[in-house]
Amino acid sequence: MNAWKLRISMAGTLAIIFGLSTLVFAVILTVAGIGFTLIDIGILVVVLNVGQWLLAPYLIGWIYKVKELKQDEKPELHQMVNDISKKSGISVPKLMLANIPLPNAFAYGSPLSGTRVAVTQGLLDSLDSGEVEAVLGHELGHVKHHDVQVMMVASFLPALFYYIGYSMMLSGMFGGGGGKKNSGGNNALIGIAFMAFSWVLTLFTLYLSRLREYYADRHSVSVVENGAEKLSTGLVTIVAESKRGGQQKKEDQKNQNTFRALFITDTNRASADAADLNNANIRSKQDLLRDTLAKQPTQGEKFVEIFSTHPNIIKRLRALQELSTNQERLS
Repeated sequence: MNAWKLRISMAGTLAIIFGLSTLVFAVILTVAGIGFTLIDIGILVVVLNVGQWLLAPYLIGWIYKVKELKQDEKPELHQMVNDISKKSGISVPKLMLANIPLPNAFAYGSPLSGTRVAVTQGLLDSLDSGEVEAVLGHELGHVKHHDVQVMMVASFLPALFYYIGYSMMLSGMFGGGGGKKNSGGNNALIGIAFMAFSWVLTLFTLYLSRLREYYADRHSVSVVENGAEKLSTGLVTIVAESKRGGQQKKEDQKNQNTFRALFITDTNRASADAADLNNANIRSKQDLLRDTLAKQPTQGEKFVEIFSTHPNIIKRLRALQELSTNQERLS
């Protein structure tokens, strides 16, 4: 998928999310005779979403045991972030370290906390410096493209529909009809409709998330020398190590999945992606990469991808290979 098609797909998906949300809100609330206006709903969406955006970095820091790395701590990492930020044309974000064993990285932030890019201790232990550089290029691509803000807004709408629907369903089932014949049953049905539609929006939001991962990969390739190769072997390593570290405490797994959309790979897909890589625990990175690029995703894998925040590992590596080939032709 070339850059223009990628941008058009992302813009189109956002338009569908917001357009469908507005339409369904208007139709259902009008039919139900509920005293909300679109202005009321818009204010509610904006207030709650902005509040979540402002406070999320502090929750993320607590969940993932994040601390800021001072300039005299890991100076080589600071230099990478400085160099890539300059090439990307963005301000240098705060460099953070997440004290969790799984190899991963994520970008986040708000006006209160400032922009931040975090790497996990597991990432530094598993990847070589070139791979870490490519991963940072990917995360700084998210910063440049304002993906944190975009996905916060897009992800909030399905949640809003679900919780309004859930409340209306309970109200209709157990709260009575308020003296109006059949109003309780109508509220329950409307609530179920809201909840069902939240799943439709969720699918579009997941698709948007996958597109933005491709876009961030493309950015890394553009700002890191030999970025496609470095990011490809980095992703192979992250997937393999995530699978090996998958037997962690259930509570830790739950915490680390809370904001998994932020990560460079989806922690929930570690087992499936590692299976795609074919015996990741005994093969070299280059062998894994070469064999994976020769494969095609099965129909089952394509179906599972619909419910993932990140692209299928085979498709993602093939997209990186295509970028590398195009760069070689132009050079």
